[in-house]
Amino acid sequence: MLTIYRRLLWLYPKTYRREFQEEMAEVLGQLHADSANAGPAARIQFYVREGAGLLAGALRENWRQSLTRRFTVRNEFRFPKATWILMTIILAGVIVAIEKGEAIVASVPHIGEPVGPIHSGDHSLLVGIIGSFVVIYALGLLAWGIVYAMRRSEVH
Repeated sequence: MLTIYRRLLWLYPKTYRREFQEEMAEVLGQLHADSANAGPAARIQFYVREGAGLLAGALRENWRQSLTRRFTVRNEFRFPKATWILMTIILAGVIVAIEKGEAIVASVPHIGEPVGPIHSGDHSLLVGIIGSFVVIYALGLLAWGIVYAMRRSEVH
């Protein structure tokens, strides 16, 4: 019975099994030794009760861990430190593409008129966004410097 029980413990999630497998097997061994003097009907009842409890517990733990996994933030993935720089460059590229598209649309003539040269328009959108990023990054750098100085001076 103990061998079958140990094999059925594999139905539990790995983390739960690592933590409780030995303890569960030991408790079952003690209960099995206590029921050794009982009659056959009592032993069958013991096996059914323990087997049903193991299956119900494994199902409950798997369900609990699947819900926990779904609704918790995992720490194993972190963005590289240069991500904000790369994303800013990509955003700037998208903004330049949008401005070029607007310049093309502005230079397309009406039906029957010849197509003239495409002049790039003003870059007010690009300048505004770059200016905003510079201000935001400067404020972030200032805040980081203050927190770093507080940590170095052990002020909480």
